[in-house]
Amino acid sequence: MGKGASAEKVGRDIQRKTRRRFSAEEKIRIVLEGLRGEESIAALCRREGLAPNLYCRWSKEFLGDGKKRLLGDTKSEASAPEVKGLRDENDRLKHALADPGKSPRELSWQETDRTGHFNSESSVYRILKAHDLITSSACVLIRAAGRFQHPTKRPNELWQTDFTYLRVVSWGW
Repeated sequence: MGKGASAEKVGRDIQRKTRRRFSAEEKIRIVLEGLRGEESIAALCRREGLAPNLYCRWSKEFLGDGKKRLLGDTKSEASAPEVKGLRDENDRLKHALADPGKSPRELSWQETDRTGHFNSESSVYRILKAHDLITSSACVLIRAAGRFQHPTKRPNELWQTDFTYLRVVSWGW
C-alpha cells in the first residue's frame, strides 16, 4: 500500500508540473469552437486536453461578459469614484515628482498641506525609488576612532552638550 500511495503522489506531481496553461486567445478559440457545435463538448475537451467543467467555466465567463456588453454595461469593474481617486493621486504624484530635490518627508508634508490628502513618507519614498529619483544623502560618514584624539588629563577639562530642538528653515521646530 505504501508503494501505491507514493506512485499516485508522483503521478499527481507530474500532472501538476506539466499542467498546460492556456492563453486568453486559446480560451476564446476553444469556447467559440464549442459554440459552433461542429463536435460535442466532450470530444472538444478530449482533443484539447482539458476537463469539461473547465470548458463550462470559460464559456460562462465568456458569455457573461458578452451579455454585459450587449446590455450596455461598459463600465469597468473599477467604480467611478475609484477611477477619480486614482486620477487625483496620479496628479498629486506628478506634482511631487516635479521637485525631486526634496526629501520624501518634505514631499509628503507638502502634499498634505497643499491638498489635504495624506501620503506616508514611506509611500512617497517607494514611488521616488521606483522612478530613480532618490538622491544620496549629503552627509559624510566618519568612522569612530578607537580612542579620543586629545584625551583629557583632569576632571572638567572637556565638556560635551547635546541638543535635539532645532529650527529647520521652511519646516519648523
